[in-house]
Amino acid sequence: MTAMTVAVAEALGRIARLDPALSAFTEVWPQQPPDGGACGPADSGAGLPPGAGVGGLPLAGTPFAVKGPAGIRGCAARRLRAAGAVPVGSTAVPGPGTHWQTWGLGAHGPTRNPWRPDRTPGGSSAGAAVAVATGMVPLATGSDGAGSVRIPAAWCGVLGLRTTAGLLPSPDRTGLASAGVLAADAAGAQAYLRAVTGACVPALPEFPVPAVWSSDLGFAAVDDEVERVARRAVERLAAAGLIRLEATSYALLDPCDAWLAVRGGRPGDATAVRAENGHRLASLFARTPLLLTPVTPNRPHGHEGPGERYSTSLTWAFNLSGHPAVSIPAGFDPDGCPVGLQIVAAHRQDASLLEMARAAETIMESTVWPASPR
Repeated sequence: MTAMTVAVAEALGRIARLDPALSAFTEVWPQQPPDGGACGPADSGAGLPPGAGVGGLPLAGTPFAVKGPAGIRGCAARRLRAAGAVPVGSTAVPGPGTHWQTWGLGAHGPTRNPWRPDRTPGGSSAGAAVAVATGMVPLATGSDGAGSVRIPAAWCGVLGLRTTAGLLPSPDRTGLASAGVLAADAAGAQAYLRAVTGACVPALPEFPVPAVWSSDLGFAAVDDEVERVARRAVERLAAAGLIRLEATSYALLDPCDAWLAVRGGRPGDATAVRAENGHRLASLFARTPLLLTPVTPNRPHGHEGPGERYSTSLTWAFNLSGHPAVSIPAGFDPDGCPVGLQIVAAHRQDASLLEMARAAETIMESTVWPASPR
């Protein structure tokens, strides 16, 4: 068995062993996956040494999962395959009649959070986050229209990147959704970004990097324990000399009504809020490279649903503004559920954002970076 097929066989074995209890997948492809749609390949070797990967392909033999039934046709999946990666299955998204921000529905029923099976993994990239958190695959594609990559990444304890709007084709007619990736670590997300965009690895930033922390963006009602875990992670980064906090509060206009208006086909009703928040964010990033917040205001809820509360209240402002944002593990709440720290950067600073996430990972892994629940 070649090195190229060993990793795929091992991934399929883990899926067969773990997925009946977690229901992260809707389909598994032991042989040839369905064909995808057309999307021109990026320079998938950019930023990598010559000959990287098996046969010179940078991701040759790397198993990955795609989000939902349409994921194999996505641009990111096509470019990952061009870089040599091998799709092994499609992951769970919300099922028919299921509220979009609640959970996933896989081949074995509701998708379960691997840290607390009685809780949701988040959505809508639910199965993708579970598959990565449990080591079934090292990478999974996602899409993020309101937090659909960042929220499950936060609640499953993995890294989740939402790319800058327009960097890849949007899967959403409104343009709110951007392609994203869920990965076990920052290096995996960097490999994804190089494969799908051709982005080179940027030079390491000069530390400490100026940053602004906001626990609530001026409007969200955040659980005390969630805020405490995320704030402690920020304090660790500052104590290690990775960031320098320029401010500990920051406010945007609540984007709820504006997001709902755009999603509902009434973009004109969102113009004022989008313009004002866009101005505030442009002013912030002109002087400070990073904005830090919790990913969600709340802990993972049960499978009965979120009630009236929006888990998206700290994420969807950046879908309206188009900024890249990453969720990294910050620690655990008293219930044993992961909490995510959101890091937001200026437009098209995706590669630099992942460099920051990688630096944070090396500092935090000994204290708060969670081990796999597999």
